[in-house]
Amino acid sequence: MSDRPLLMIPGPVEVSPEVLAAAAAPPPGHLAPGLVEAFARCLRAMRTVWGADASAVPMLVPGSGTIAMEMAVCNLLAPGDQALVVNSGFFSSRMAEMVRRRGARVEQVTADPGAHPEVDEIDQRLGRLSAAGDAAKVLFATHVDTSTAVRVDAQRLAEVGRKHGALVVFDGVCATAGERLEMSAWGADLVLTASQKVLGTAPGVALLMLSEKAMDARRRLGSPPPLCLDFLSWLPIMNAYEAGEKAYFSTPPTSLIMGLDASFEAMTRDLDGWFDRHERIGHAMRAVWKSIGLEIIPASEEIAANTLSAVRYPDGVDATLCAKIAARGVVVAPGLHPKMADRYFRVGHMGDVLFHPAKLRRTIEAICGGLGDAGYSVDVGAALDAFDSAAANESVQ
Repeated sequence: MSDRPLLMIPGPVEVSPEVLAAAAAPPPGHLAPGLVEAFARCLRAMRTVWGADASAVPMLVPGSGTIAMEMAVCNLLAPGDQALVVNSGFFSSRMAEMVRRRGARVEQVTADPGAHPEVDEIDQRLGRLSAAGDAAKVLFATHVDTSTAVRVDAQRLAEVGRKHGALVVFDGVCATAGERLEMSAWGADLVLTASQKVLGTAPGVALLMLSEKAMDARRRLGSPPPLCLDFLSWLPIMNAYEAGEKAYFSTPPTSLIMGLDASFEAMTRDLDGWFDRHERIGHAMRAVWKSIGLEIIPASEEIAANTLSAVRYPDGVDATLCAKIAARGVVVAPGLHPKMADRYFRVGHMGDVLFHPAKLRRTIEAICGGLGDAGYSVDVGAALDAFDSAAANESVQ
């Protein structure tokens, strides 16, 4: 076993040696030719990974996924505007709070933790708002909520949003590049994420893809956002970098961009295979939990994310389990949803680690060992067999 703990939380995640080497080199200047070239490659790769057409605008700015969420809210909504939030967990609630602080009005469609609102219910709520002369300007949804591991049906939500004339925004922080998405074909208007999740780089970069409709909405906005969050501040910079030209508004995180360039290069060599692997390993991890008698937080496998697992503690086991697993050299995350944070733990399985079965098996062994230390006896051999069998099943997609 390596002396270094294995980081298996749902972000930040383990990074590949290639990404680590690219980001660890001496930081380039933001106008250096090599940085400009890497920045341009990242923006072009985003179009491919997001499934976005040539009219979409990629943005890569300093900050976290939360910054990207804030940018989406304050560029698309003015005080007094109406929005609808599809609430599937902690981060959906955060988006609703951002809308409130912007001075906009927010309707939420909620569900019990572990479930997500039905698309038909969202359709009906949007219809009622329109009929009352108060149509929602923006529909916000969290593609995968990191607190619950619940995945919404992004394609159907985009269809419903378009039907009612709303801009459709997806928080893809724990989904983008791991869960399949065809942004332009499905009609989404903004999909955001951050560098430390599926993209497999250190934290510090916020990434957004905007449709033409989203950019037009910003241009028509009567109440501009803060300068450093304004799409219009960043648009000429992104246009210049994508064209291979030098530009400056605010210093980008140059070392992280070099790491992102290496990460995008690896995943776009075989993007279909990249998505297939996330689906297969997500299925395999769910097979592990089932084999040792553990329940997942998502109400069904159909809405369970492929990028992480949220797993209930069995009877007699409490939140000290995470420390017991850590003592065995693997770091997992405790629960996050405020209504049940002490009832479950979370395991990230996204990005480069999926190409290292030994690390995934080490994670399973540490979890099984921690459960044993907590008094819940499990058959680690059966768990590993379940993982190996499911991970080898290439028909799982």
